[in-house]
Amino acid sequence: MSNDSVTSSDQGAVPSAPPTRRGGEVLLSVRNLHTTFKTDAGPVRAVKNVSFEVRRGEVFAIVGESGSGKSVTAMTILGLVPSPPAIIEGEGIFWKGEDLLRVSPARMRSVRGNEISIIFQDPLTALNPVHTVGRQVAEMARIHEKISKKAAHKRAIEMLGLVGIPQPNKRADMHPHEFSGGMRQRAMIAMAITCNPDLLIADEPTTALDVTVQAQVLDVLLEIKDEIDSAIMLITHDLGVVAGLADHVMVMYAGRQVETGNADEVFYRSRHPYTLGLLASLPRLDDTGVEKLLPIRGAPPSLINIPSGCAFHPRCDFARDNCSVDVPDLRPVDSEHHYAACHYAEELENVDFRAIREGAGT
Repeated sequence: MSNDSVTSSDQGAVPSAPPTRRGGEVLLSVRNLHTTFKTDAGPVRAVKNVSFEVRRGEVFAIVGESGSGKSVTAMTILGLVPSPPAIIEGEGIFWKGEDLLRVSPARMRSVRGNEISIIFQDPLTALNPVHTVGRQVAEMARIHEKISKKAAHKRAIEMLGLVGIPQPNKRADMHPHEFSGGMRQRAMIAMAITCNPDLLIADEPTTALDVTVQAQVLDVLLEIKDEIDSAIMLITHDLGVVAGLADHVMVMYAGRQVETGNADEVFYRSRHPYTLGLLASLPRLDDTGVEKLLPIRGAPPSLINIPSGCAFHPRCDFARDNCSVDVPDLRPVDSEHHYAACHYAEELENVDFRAIREGAGT
């Protein structure tokens, strides 16, 4: 193990395996994952001691600000993080029982795009501007299923129609710049589902889309999940999106998971100050206009110089002296599958977060 490696003792204890919960078949089980990048300025500890599982039929959301480690977690699962220079460690990334950290490059290529697909957050840069949309969708089928060009083109038209693109036979012959933002995102979804994957990773799928188009894209994702009986891993900073879609939620901060539970537990019985801060910064549908939004003070830390103790303590309204020294364990709070990494999680059960923030003069 490298001297730059991160051990569980550096970041507080986590369960040796994700907590058991009811649901469909376990497709993905990530156990004690670490991803560290070597740089001239020092090691960037992008993902630290992360464990979770994704089950068939569910939407599993990973939430956090930019730089929290969400996308790096997904890229590591897909084998898209080069190692070296990255250092990837952990007990394993188990896909239907098979450890993806230890499979051959050929096997990883067969999993990626075929069994696990990703929808990238910026379709304009993810799609090749030179080739038609139909050709790019068809390429997925040709790579993984070895079918003819004619059959692949027919499949591409079917997929474009499935995600709600009108006149898919004509649209298939157009280039990405001829599509609107929402249409490009639908084309990315079509490409991702071409081989009927068991897991769809959606990395900020509604970024830069207006609210109406966001809703349409999210509806398409849910319909597709049910149509092909898959699971979705939703990566986002938008808790409003999560509230309407997710079954299970993992909140990340500075590369570490700080709270995890089902959607109701995380939204209505939050036990970590960071989660409470994210929720307080959201506008509410029942807001009368009297109460102001409460943004989290400060900025996320550098992943090269993470604060000692609890990484969130410099921005936390509940921090005490020991928070700057002791790393909190990720431990169960009010149910067998609701976990939080806070020394004072029990005290946050019925806390009036707004009153505390306003009392602090924020």
